[in-house]
This record gives sequence, C-alpha cells and structure tokens, in this order.
Amino acid sequence: MRIVVDAFGSDTCPGPDVEGAVMAARTWGDEIILVGPEAQTREELAKHDTQGLEISVVHAPEVLTMADHSEDVRRKVNSSIRVGMRLVKDGEADAFVSAGNTIACLASAIFDLRRIRGVRRPALCTVYPLTLNPTVFLDMGATADPTPQILLQSAMMGKVYAERVMGIANPRVGLLANGEEEEKGTMVLREAFALFKTADFNFVGNVEPKEAVKGEADVVVADGFTGNIHIKTAEAMASFVKRMVQHDLLDSVWSKIGLVLLVPGLIVGLPGLLLLTPGLRRLAKRLDYAEVGGGLLLGVNGVVIVGHGRSNAKAVKNAVLRAREAVAAQVIPTIKAGLAAGK
Repeated sequence: MRIVVDAFGSDTCPGPDVEGAVMAARTWGDEIILVGPEAQTREELAKHDTQGLEISVVHAPEVLTMADHSEDVRRKVNSSIRVGMRLVKDGEADAFVSAGNTIACLASAIFDLRRIRGVRRPALCTVYPLTLNPTVFLDMGATADPTPQILLQSAMMGKVYAERVMGIANPRVGLLANGEEEEKGTMVLREAFALFKTADFNFVGNVEPKEAVKGEADVVVADGFTGNIHIKTAEAMASFVKRMVQHDLLDSVWSKIGLVLLVPGLIVGLPGLLLLTPGLRRLAKRLDYAEVGGGLLLGVNGVVIVGHGRSNAKAVKNAVLRAREAVAAQVIPTIKAGLAAGK
C-alpha cells in the first residue's frame, strides 16, 4: 500500500511522526510518503536506517498547528495536511495518517476529499479502550451537535467498520445515554432512538457507560461532544490504571513477591514470576492508547486516520496499521454502496 504520513502532525513533531513512519515501513513493507517542510523532514529521516525501505518525501511548506481553525485550513493550501489529502484524492496514495489538529483534518478532508454522496456529516470512530471485546465507538468529535439523522448515518457507518475491519457479524448497535430506558437522554437522542428502532441493523437500545465497558454493544454511537469527553475520560482511566499497576504492583519487591504467591498452587520463585509476566504485559498493552493508533474519519472519500496530538512513534506506527486495515477491508466503497442502497 501507499500510505501518506503527516510528518508535522504531533505535538513534538517531526520526531515521533517520522520514527513511526519508518517503523511502519519496516514492519509491513508499504510505501510511506512523508509530507512536510522538506529540509526538516529529510533531516529527521536521516536519523534512521531506511535501507531497503520505500520512503519518500513530498514538500509541504506550511504546517497547521493545534491553534488553527477552519479558516486557517482553507487559507493554508500548502500545509502538510492538505497536501497529504490531495495525494489521496489524486490516487497517488491509498490513505492519509496525521496526529495533527482534528478540526484541521476534518476540514481538509471535507475541502479536498469531499464527503461521500449522501453523507450529511463525517464521524470519527475508534476502538473503545476499556472493554474486553472489540467495540467500535463513534463519534469522537467530528460533529458536536448532530441531528438524529446524522446519528443514524454514524451508526450505519460504524456497523460497516465493525463488520469489515473488526470482523463482527451482525454487530449490536447501541446509543450512548444516561439510562437504558427509551425516554432517557436529550430530545435528539430520543428521536434518534425512534429512528434506530426501524433501521436495518441490530439495535440493542440505549447503553450507559457501564454497559459500554461490559461490551454489551459492538458499536456505540454518541454525539461528537459527548463522545469526545467520554472517550478521553476512558483513555485517562486506562492510563491511570496502567500507572497504578506499574507503581503499586511492580515497583516494590514485596509486591512482586505477593504477585508470585497469587499464582495457583503457590508457585514461588522465578518460575512463578515468569508465569505472571505475559499476563501483565497483555494488561499493559490493553491499557496503552498507542496500541490503538488513531481514529478513522468515516464519511469522506478516502481513508483518513487521525491520531492524538501526544502520539509517540508506536502510536503513529499503529495509526498506519489502522489505515492499512481500512483500505484492505474496503470500508469506503462499502459505505458508499450501503448508502446508495439505503442500508
């Protein structure tokens, strides 16, 4: 595949962005196209061993920062985000990845890629971080004040993602609300509930955050404002639990001894610790936001992955993985076909 990576997206760019791109190229063998101010991008790229890797640089003299708004996106036509989007639009790349300003990525996707015919507003989806089962969560912030019809379209697009990328057959779709009853939530949620009941997908009703954590829905739909706050709270909780495990359970010799003694049969010594290590590693991986990489912007004519501003190299690498998955699963053509068929 040909994946464009914004070299000047993250808060500490271009270091993590370029390193993550190199890691991705080494892992999957894809063609990686870095976009950004050429001299600085090449200077950062020279710090890495790229022998045998297919990595090129496309010059983009301007950069969109976290302080920029939609007007700045329209004005900075040669920014790394807009240049990268146009590479996808022109068929020179299969997907675009950025850890930059979410609003800038959204605006640029609408300006340069355009919305899929019939889509009212795009939605940003991700994999929910606090559940044992894979769960698709959207919207993470693309549309703060959607109509019930926009929520319905988000649900339809989330269903496609769950089926094609996550491999979930007949995914259960739920509305994030403050209660399970049909009359709970804002007027928009109540009207959306009525639409969801007659839609062509497996609607399981309202889900509270505790049900989302239990994995009682495969696709959880929220407005962008609530969804953004909820997902950031969930990620903060995951980060806190990870730090707590590291601090309270692994930093103390006595804690490690106690963990060993918890192994069935009271296996002690190094074998017991070795038995616990894989489980602790899986827990740490599950709680690491960088494992998700970024969210897929659904509803535009191209695969766009938006990562956290604080993304490290591993997060950028995994954002490329999310892009690869979406391209391989043909998410965009499937959404187009589904909307055209009214499903």
